[in-house]
Amino acid sequence: MNIGGSEFYLRSDDMESQGVRIDKWLWAARLFKTRAIATDAIKGGKVKMNDTPVKPSREVKEGDIIQVQIEQLHKVVQVKSLIHNRVPAKMVPEVYTDLTPPEEYERIEFMHAYKGEWRDRGAGRPTKKERRMMEKMKDEF
Repeated sequence: MNIGGSEFYLRSDDMESQGVRIDKWLWAARLFKTRAIATDAIKGGKVKMNDTPVKPSREVKEGDIIQVQIEQLHKVVQVKSLIHNRVPAKMVPEVYTDLTPPEEYERIEFMHAYKGEWRDRGAGRPTKKERRMMEKMKDEF
């Protein structure tokens, strides 16, 4: 596939039978910013493949279901194609199918909305303006 003068191979027939390491695939599919972060998440037990914990060297195959915990978000994806290099953001839908339930995204959005109500210790009482803003945010949900 040619995008912007650069070639990105989603899958070639000779590489299809081999598979790709899960840490490399997670990085290439843009689920993690670096491969080292992906490896640390796998070692920390935040990544499961087909409901079982994995090691960074585990190979990904097409059709595998991967569960990833990224901060508070529990993301579930199904592998569409094997990739060996990082792809542009526009090509992500060709790499995996997002199976994350919409309720999960709503939960994260809700958490971010109410994060504004949290006050640091010693910050004092909210001002009248801050209180009105918090009440307005609560009414929207």
